[in-house]
Amino acid sequence: MNTTSTQIRKASLDEGSQRLIAMMHRMGFGRIESLRVSDGRPVFDPPPRVIREVRLGAELASPRQVGDADFAVKRAVVDLLAELADVGVATVAIEVRHGLPARLIVEEVAHG
Repeated sequence: MNTTSTQIRKASLDEGSQRLIAMMHRMGFGRIESLRVSDGRPVFDPPPRVIREVRLGAELASPRQVGDADFAVKRAVVDLLAELADVGVATVAIEVRHGLPARLIVEEVAHG
């Protein structure tokens, strides 16, 4: 994904990627575990495990609603989608901070 001259818009992404972005926005903080990746794209069958982190005693911002709104995706999301494309086929976990991917853990089968 070349982002040097153009921004990637949410509406231009495949359905699985759009669904992943919406899930991260809704959860705010936490982890998405056991998310399957096939052909470099997120697959939601079977559904991944979502572990939401709730910060107690702090001012809580209401979750941002993404819905069908189109917007330029942030660099962290572009980087995540590029990593998933490079992985091809695997099972991943994604750490989410402020509704954005912060860390990707990839579980692959070792070859050779």
